[in-house]
Order: sequence, then C-alpha cells, then structure tokens
Amino acid sequence: MDFNVKKLASDAGVFFTRAVQFTEEKLGQAEKTELDAHLENLLARADCTKNWTEKIYRQTEILLQPNPIDHTGARIEEFFYEKLDKKIPSRITNGELLGQYMQDAANDFGAATPYGSTLMKVGEYQRKLGETEREFMQTSAISFLTPLRNFLEGDWRTISRERRLLENRRLDLDVCKARLKKAKVAEAKASAMPDFQETRPRNYVLSASASALWSEEVSKAEHELRVAQTEFDRQAEVTRLLLEGISSTHVNHLRCLHEFVEAQATYYAQCHRLMQELQRELASLSGDTFPNTFTVTPSISAGPSGVAQSAMPAAPHSKAMEADGLKIEEVQAPAAGTRKAKVLYDYDAADATELSLMADELITVYTVPGMDPDWLIGERGNQKGKVPVTYLELLS
Repeated sequence: MDFNVKKLASDAGVFFTRAVQFTEEKLGQAEKTELDAHLENLLARADCTKNWTEKIYRQTEILLQPNPIDHTGARIEEFFYEKLDKKIPSRITNGELLGQYMQDAANDFGAATPYGSTLMKVGEYQRKLGETEREFMQTSAISFLTPLRNFLEGDWRTISRERRLLENRRLDLDVCKARLKKAKVAEAKASAMPDFQETRPRNYVLSASASALWSEEVSKAEHELRVAQTEFDRQAEVTRLLLEGISSTHVNHLRCLHEFVEAQATYYAQCHRLMQELQRELASLSGDTFPNTFTVTPSISAGPSGVAQSAMPAAPHSKAMEADGLKIEEVQAPAAGTRKAKVLYDYDAADATELSLMADELITVYTVPGMDPDWLIGERGNQKGKVPVTYLELLS
C-alpha cells in the first residue's frame, strides 16, 4: 500500500512538472527541444495519411450503405455480433426488397395481366441487381474497407501511443534542461566572492556550504539530463521507425484501391448487362404496344476481369444491311413517325447506302417495313442513308 501511494505521488509530481513545462512553452517562457526535420516531416506525413484515410473510409461506408439511419444501425449490429464472436448475417439490399415488393404486387394484380407480368419480370431483375450489389458490398468491405479500418484501429493507435510517449520524453528532457540551468545560475551566485568588509565571518561558512550544495545539485541535474536525453533519443528512434512504415501502408492501400476499382467495374458491368437483358425482355413483352420505348443503349464489352473495355458500340454486321434488300434512293420518309435523334459517336459510312455521322449532331430518323431493327434511315438536309441505332439517342 505504501509503495502504491508513493508511486501515485511520484506520478502526480511528474505530471505536474510536465504540465508546468508545457504551459510555459505555450506562453513563451521556457525553451523547447525541437525535433529534427526528418522526424517532423514523417509526423506531418503520418497525420495527413491518417486524416485522409479516415475520410475515405467513412465516405466509402456511406457509398456502400447510403442511408445514414441504416448505416448507424448496421454498425451497431456489427458491433454486437463482433462482441459475441458470431458471424454477421448478410442483409437484404434495397434492390432485392424492391424486387420482392414488385413480385408480390404482380401476384395480387394477376401475373397474366400485362401490368402484372411486367412487374414480375422487372421485380426478378431488381432482385438480381440487388444480389449483385450485395456481392459488390461484401467484396469491397473485405478488399478495401477492412485494410483501411485495420490501419486506423491498429497501426495508427500504436503510432499515436508512441508519439504521446515521445512528447512526454521531450517534456522530461526540457524539464531537466531547465533544472540544470537554474542550478548552474544558483551555483554561480553562491560561489561569488563575498565582500570581506561587509560580511560577517559566520556567513563565509554558510556561503561555502551553499556553494557545495549547489555543486552537488548541478551534478545531480547533469546526471538526470543525460538519462532523459538517452530516453528521448531511444523513443525518437522507435517513433521514427514506426512512421517510416507509413510508406508500406501506402503501398498496401494502393493495392486495395486497385481491387476496389476492379470490384466496382465488375459490379457496374454486371448491372449494365442485366439492364440490357431486362430491356430486351420488356421489348418482347410489349411488342407493338409501345414501339421504340425500350431502345437498347450502346453495349459495353467486358473482359475476363469484368472491367469495361470500351464504351464505343459496334455497328451491326454488313450482312444484316445486305439482307434488307432496300434501295436508299427509293426510300421515302413517312408522313408520320419520324423522330429526332442525337448522335452519340462519330460513325464512318461503310458504303454508299449508309450515312456518316458526327457526335452531338441532330438528324431525322425513321424506319421502313422489312428493315433490320438494328438500323434506321437517317436524313440530314439532302443526305440520306442507313444509320446504326446503337449510335443514336432518340429524342422525340
């Protein structure tokens, strides 16, 4: 018990001297030991890494779980499952829930009705999109969020602890420097030559005794300074080694970033493929009821990794044009049914039956009986020719 009380008193004394030193430094009344420039740069780089990693981590969480209320609830649920050492159950996504609602509504309205059958089909693809989103969220959490969180909760906590210890060692060092400086000043005053005419003999003895005491105090302060300097240098080296590890952290996070982009590209490519399939399904269900309602947009080809290779659509094969058996010069624009279209990409005509296009220009388009559905007739002033549907955005 006595030992604990003494230790508590000693710790309180150390804390008080550090607080005094820190306050005097802030007020400009005490000198401060500056860290070397390399260590200062490492500290600034570490702070920058921590701040931006934290922001990226939080915003990625919001991207994967956009609803703030659901996000907070999900974090609380994850916390309890981690404390109970249980596997976190997979959550249903908003897309899956929407798909379920649509299919339930279709059953109530009647799956054989046009609206019911369409709801059933759209609901099916919404659930597929939701499943794709859930896979993307799980992949991103493992490959990107987890390494960032491990850095913030692991490496950064270790760095912060060692930095606090380094700051304490620096304060102790500066306290020892200030104590030695005061002891030397007092020793110099005590050893000063007294005035023989104004000083009594008894004071000579006291002066000599005080000088000896201050000499002893100076020796003690020098010893404490050497010890404090050694501890400070050792802690500075430990902190420096940890801070230099930030470079390895950047390399690791770079690899995780590539994996996140890969997962994101795969996710969007899968979503695009599903939406194209849904458009074709709806077009086949609608038939002639809603013509030109579900025009398939330009396709994006994906490589083995799922990353989109090109957003440039491919024009239909030339054999499809030959199969039309149409003579462009004989084609006349219908009295009704023409539409305006915006050109999405440049297109060079393959032969005299086609019309060359320039991106962002507006042309008039229409179709004729027996024509390949992948092509339309386009007119620009006196020019007329076939144009691929995938290069156009129908406006009206």
